Amino acid sequence: MPLPNENVDTDQIIPARFLKATSREGFGENLFRDWRFSPSGDPVESFVLNQTQFSGEVLVAGKNFGCGSSREHAAWAIHDYGFKVVISSFFADIFRNNALNNGVLPIQVSAEFLENLFKAIKLDNAQKVTVDLEKQELRYNDQAYQFEINPYKKDCLLNGFDDIDYLINKKEKIQDFEG
Repeated sequence: MPLPNENVDTDQIIPARFLKATSREGFGENLFRDWRFSPSGDPVESFVLNQTQFSGEVLVAGKNFGCGSSREHAAWAIHDYGFKVVISSFFADIFRNNALNNGVLPIQVSAEFLENLFKAIKLDNAQKVTVDLEKQELRYNDQAYQFEINPYKKDCLLNGFDDIDYLINKKEKIQDFEG
């Protein structure tokens, strides 16, 4: 799903008025709320999330995605909506960490690769983008991009762990070490 907007901040991802809940569920319905819906609540047909020709679990975003405040709710909203991956040429550090901590893989690519990916999506709105986390590889058409990820966060994403789950999974090794 292409969102070429640059400098998308966390208040645009999930407006502050929707931050009253403390559980992670339900935030997806308000993802990009002020862009997706008019003030009267009608869908804005021109916004990409309202266009039926686009779908999938990969959000391709413009440069500087997730800037602004450090609200973790932005990652919750992206995850709850169904995105598993966000691709951009630059992420705010706090957003990147919040995404990784909440099951969303932020893949930072070069500006040139991102520009070419947007062009490919424009030519074919059914453009398939695949991500192989194990190989740390992003692919579309005949293009491939090797991306970086912290090995610990990679392990957590591959196994569906948050930080606590990771420690629980290592319980025997921790006990052996202490023992």
